[in-house]
Amino acid sequence: MRKHIKNILTAAITLSVTVSFSQDKINDTINTGIINVVKPYTPTISDSFKVKETPSLEDETTETKKEIKYNIFSFPVASTFTPAKGKAAVVEKRKPIKLFDNYATLGVGTYTTILGEVYLNHAISRTESVGGYVSHHSSQGGIDNLSFDDHFSNSKVNVNYSSRLRDLAWNVEAGFKHQMYNWYGVPESQITAATTNGIDVGHSFFSAHFGGDITFEDTYINSGSFFFRRFGDNQGSGENRFKAKAKIDLPIRDIEISTEIRFDYLGGTFDRSYTTNTELNYGNFQAGISLAYEMKQDDLTVNLGASLFYLNDNESGKSKFYIYPNITATYRLVNDVLIAYGGIEGDLIQNSYYDFATENPFVSPTLFIMSTDQLYNTYVGLKGKLSSNMSYNISGLYIADRNKALYKTNVIRNLAPQNNYDYGNSFGIVYDDVDTFGVAGEINVDINRNFKLGIKAEYFSYSTDDEAEAWNLPDIKGSLFLDYQIDEHWFAGANLFYVGERKDQLVLEGSLLPDPLSTTVVLDSYFDANAHLGYHINDQLSVFAKANNINNQAYQRWQSFPVQSIQFLAGATYKFDF
Repeated sequence: MRKHIKNILTAAITLSVTVSFSQDKINDTINTGIINVVKPYTPTISDSFKVKETPSLEDETTETKKEIKYNIFSFPVASTFTPAKGKAAVVEKRKPIKLFDNYATLGVGTYTTILGEVYLNHAISRTESVGGYVSHHSSQGGIDNLSFDDHFSNSKVNVNYSSRLRDLAWNVEAGFKHQMYNWYGVPESQITAATTNGIDVGHSFFSAHFGGDITFEDTYINSGSFFFRRFGDNQGSGENRFKAKAKIDLPIRDIEISTEIRFDYLGGTFDRSYTTNTELNYGNFQAGISLAYEMKQDDLTVNLGASLFYLNDNESGKSKFYIYPNITATYRLVNDVLIAYGGIEGDLIQNSYYDFATENPFVSPTLFIMSTDQLYNTYVGLKGKLSSNMSYNISGLYIADRNKALYKTNVIRNLAPQNNYDYGNSFGIVYDDVDTFGVAGEINVDINRNFKLGIKAEYFSYSTDDEAEAWNLPDIKGSLFLDYQIDEHWFAGANLFYVGERKDQLVLEGSLLPDPLSTTVVLDSYFDANAHLGYHINDQLSVFAKANNINNQAYQRWQSFPVQSIQFLAGATYKFDF
């Protein structure tokens, strides 16, 4: 090592002396004018050497490794904590519910009420099934302070067949219904005359129908359906109605237009009108198409469309086209918590004798039937969830109807009553242009699988053109329903309804009166509370008890037609397979 250092120093000193000497010599001989090159410069390359990746260390101090010893000094820590053993949480397992394809119910109650129903369903194969049901509800009546029979009966029979294939599913059904009622609502001023004439207030309806529908998978044709019904009564009236409908997705370039095509035929006859013995015929057919295009962008969904209808009146021979808007929109303001929605729609409503008699079974068989032109139905609202188990819906609406059907008590024919419904104990139909403004609120609570609660309230205001009032339309409606599965065996429920005041008219026609004498009658609001309680004896058999009109109020749903007071009914339901 020392030898190498000595050689390096000797070489450095020699190089320094040589350079100094040469520089001095050059300075003495250089001429600023001409420079003569004695020998050309010949560069040389010195030998290269590679640095070793692991240098060789000859230092004994570096090569010797010191031995290091580690000592751990441990001491105990005082602690009183004792961890408990982990235990898996217990998950409540519900007993699998045994489902049955068939059931039968039978109940009896006050007013000699009988309630019975049998529902049957049988799977022929994995893709085919056949079923049907029979139901009956009747009461022998017995409303206090009535001079005429008030019994009623409602019986229905239905059979159906369904099939589900790979790309489509279809079913057909047929049924028959028979109903019996009484025009028992004779005003006090006419009871003596009606009793003297020995009127028979009983009347009945019957109907038979046949229909079917089909749905397709992965095709532009979504579904189709048809329906035919024959409806009549024991007063010589008859009505036929045929409806057909198809839903198609119509592709236009890169978009699809939802299209609905429908056809509706109605034809019927009454033996007479209310004032004459002339036969009353009515009928029309409608053909319509509705188009809608859906647009979605983030939280906004808009449906833009319109409906076009063609109406032909078979009796008058007149025809007319109708165009209605079909626009709806929803916007999620705050996810599912706050959703705004609205729309403006219109429709050509096909009225029928069957629909009128179903809503009000005390109509007379002398009605004038025509369609209602609903120019537009505009609505806006907010809906959403207040929590995971509570939802709400608040809305407002404005409806403009032309030729809206209103129920109104028929004129009392005091001069020469000819029929059992001429004593102010039946209802006719009047048509008027009615504008309706309404607001509504609804709350639904689903606390768990065993408890459900719903509350709804509505307020309406009406404006008419020709009629003095919007007859028999309530200004306030409210409802509440409750369904509670108490435990494995006990269950209960309740339904409450409130209907506000309605107005009707009592018109008296007589020989001593130059003009019919009319009086506006205000029907009081009413509150109807119903409840039921049941017990599951086993998976197949259960018993129940019901109480209707609990507040025992014989209110009038229609003028001069009080309903049964408090009613009790008890029965049993049996489920089975075969």
